[in-house]
Amino acid sequence: MANFEVIMPKLGESIIEATIVHWLKKVGDPVVEDEPIADLATDKVDSEIPSPVAGIMLKTFFNEGDVVQVGRVIALIDMGGEDSAPVAVETLIPAAEVKTPEIDAPSVAAPVLTNTAVTVTETPTEDKPVSGRFYSPLVRSIAKQENIHFSELDSVSGSGKDGRLNKEDILNYLKNRTAAPIQQSVSVPAVASQKPAAPQVTSATGDVIVEMDRMRRMIADHMVMSVDVSPHVTSFIEVDVTNIVRWREKVKDSFLKREGQKITYTPIFIEAAAKALREFPNINASVDGYKIIQRRAINVGMATSLQSGNLIVPVIRNADQKSLLGIVKDVNDLADRARNNKLNPDDIQGGTFTITNFGTFDSLTGTPIINQPQVAILGIGTIKKRPWVLETVDGDVLAIRHICMLSLAYDHRIVDGALGGRFLKYVQQLLEQFNSSMNI
Repeated sequence: MANFEVIMPKLGESIIEATIVHWLKKVGDPVVEDEPIADLATDKVDSEIPSPVAGIMLKTFFNEGDVVQVGRVIALIDMGGEDSAPVAVETLIPAAEVKTPEIDAPSVAAPVLTNTAVTVTETPTEDKPVSGRFYSPLVRSIAKQENIHFSELDSVSGSGKDGRLNKEDILNYLKNRTAAPIQQSVSVPAVASQKPAAPQVTSATGDVIVEMDRMRRMIADHMVMSVDVSPHVTSFIEVDVTNIVRWREKVKDSFLKREGQKITYTPIFIEAAAKALREFPNINASVDGYKIIQRRAINVGMATSLQSGNLIVPVIRNADQKSLLGIVKDVNDLADRARNNKLNPDDIQGGTFTITNFGTFDSLTGTPIINQPQVAILGIGTIKKRPWVLETVDGDVLAIRHICMLSLAYDHRIVDGALGGRFLKYVQQLLEQFNSSMNI
């Protein structure tokens, strides 16, 4: 027997690193096979890493809070036996790769700069960024080579997840960089595009101060970034969903008995939105500078409220290619796993459009914030019985109908009111023409 190397696993298709949130096993603790030894976090999804073997925790190579790249050795487990002497970390990782982890800050977007002077330290590229913004080792290396200090780096907009700065961002910045690098120990003003400073907030006697958890901090940063990046416009439309309500009342009991699952209104709205996105490619898009990227895949995210009060957006992939039954099962599966913290990292990646249901909490409508880097988000209001004018061959009549208000928030850089209005109108037509005699 020998020592076993525990490797940081690949937790999703596009995941290249994860944060060690908490070591569940300390050095010297016994470990059972498949027993969790650490809690990991990637963006919004938390995961546990189970031990592949049984033994004694011999060594850990990273601290709680460290961000570790996929494939790195994070721990050693002594499986017992005469040849189980401790193994040095140098023997686990090629010499060229052996170095202290360079990542010191959690993966959160930079806070808004205030209109104050900043003083650059003598060796800024070797220290932590004052803003607390996350920079990958590659970005740090490029910045060091180009003599870009953190105070300058903090002013560069990032196009990565949650506003992260990636290789392309910094290389594009270098192409257009005309100002000389900030000199050390010089007091410099904040960048010209700064935002007004947040108001000073004080607490009074009896106030309760609650520290935001990691997810709420990420949501807060993401929302601020979205409003800063995209000029938001919201359009509204009322929809007569009486046929949908009657159909659901007719099939929900038999569906529950047959499939063991509830059928809600959300899958029907997702199906209609997916069909509409096929007809309006500029709604299923992203913006890259002055380029519009029309997404081929139609991956609809559904905002899901968690018991903690936070929000997560699992994604239904290729929603336009699925039947209503398939969407119903996907919605139920993702919602259940979201609320039980069982989502995989890939479950929240790759969304091209998002739907959020205000009606769950009986709200008439809302003005949602775009989930970057998407360009639109559909809000669904509550369904209410209302007096409604119907046009018949015998003239207009007043009837009691089930009415729902939809809101579409969109990025005015590429979506004008006409396009947003036509998209909403098409979704309305699809919902009002719903086939109430359909079997599922």
